[in-house]
Amino acid sequence: MGNHLHIISFDVPWPANYGGVIDVFYKVKALAESGVRIHLHCFEYGRRPAPELDGLCESVHYYRRHTGQRQLFLKKPYIVVTRESEELIDNLLRDDFPILYEGLHTCLTLPDERLVERHKVVRTHNIEHHYYENLAKVERNPFKRYYFNIEAEKLKRFEKVLCNAQGVAAISQADADALTDRYPDVRHITAFHPNNEVESKVGRGDHCLYHGNLEVGENNIAALYLVRRIFSKTRIPLIIAGNRPSGELKAEVAKYPNIELRVSLATDSIHDLIRNAQVNVLPTFQATGIKLKLLAALFMGRHCVVNSPMVDRTGLEALCRVEDSDRRFIEAVEDLFARDFASSDIERRQAVLLSKFSNSAAAEKLSAMLFQN
Repeated sequence: MGNHLHIISFDVPWPANYGGVIDVFYKVKALAESGVRIHLHCFEYGRRPAPELDGLCESVHYYRRHTGQRQLFLKKPYIVVTRESEELIDNLLRDDFPILYEGLHTCLTLPDERLVERHKVVRTHNIEHHYYENLAKVERNPFKRYYFNIEAEKLKRFEKVLCNAQGVAAISQADADALTDRYPDVRHITAFHPNNEVESKVGRGDHCLYHGNLEVGENNIAALYLVRRIFSKTRIPLIIAGNRPSGELKAEVAKYPNIELRVSLATDSIHDLIRNAQVNVLPTFQATGIKLKLLAALFMGRHCVVNSPMVDRTGLEALCRVEDSDRRFIEAVEDLFARDFASSDIERRQAVLLSKFSNSAAAEKLSAMLFQN
């Protein structure tokens, strides 16, 4: 008959086109393919119900997320209290199946006395208060910066709710290390993603690429860094691909003929850019979780140049050129832009990625946490 499982998702996980929902969707897919019968619960706030989920799940339920200014002044984090639903509780109480909570966002019901006998595991995508602290550091809008700082304080206090879970599935080893002394049964379960094999092409591409949601402050800062500090110093072409770039980024890109901005691309178009790039350049200034765009670049692209925060304790360090000074970053880009990507490079990637970042292996580890006899 197969094991039944409730999964509570912070968003509708289709289309799987940004970091958090990529992990959720491909987790659902991998668990379903392993025989788990999934009852998926999704909070809606802009993304429509997705019939694509029906074929993977035993049942799919949607709940409205209650966004508004009033929730900003409550003691619990905004990302949590806006996902309150008595209907969700009612659906969970219809059986005694284990529950997987996707992120602190969904954990409002975790300490509910009505669920005290249930087996509950929380998937953490970040150390959330660290993530919000870092968002505040790069945010220039005073209201948003204030919100991020207040939310970080609330999330730090709220994190203690994890004591009510039987297990925590951390997305990165660094996060697992940070949580392991505070909460029961913390395990590293790596990110789920759309790649089953390394698709990198041998030879050379004709551009470098940075991709990401440019509306996110962290990605905007990384893109500005690449424009101002790296590609303004070389003639090598750079494509920056992502949604909703800032006016500041548009103005900076316009100054340099070797830099191009491409916006509102479909996922397939982003993947084509990754595959055809000679070098994927992926600096970050926020070392939280694991960046799924890095996995995409390694599974599909050629050479990869990053800085230390992008790969810290990910197990991916050996597959990238890791440089932290502007000069060394530029030198790495120029060196790799002139170097063919070889079949030996692909073999080295396969050895690491298929052993450490297999969806089926991650699903097996997660099932061991969820279905304990």
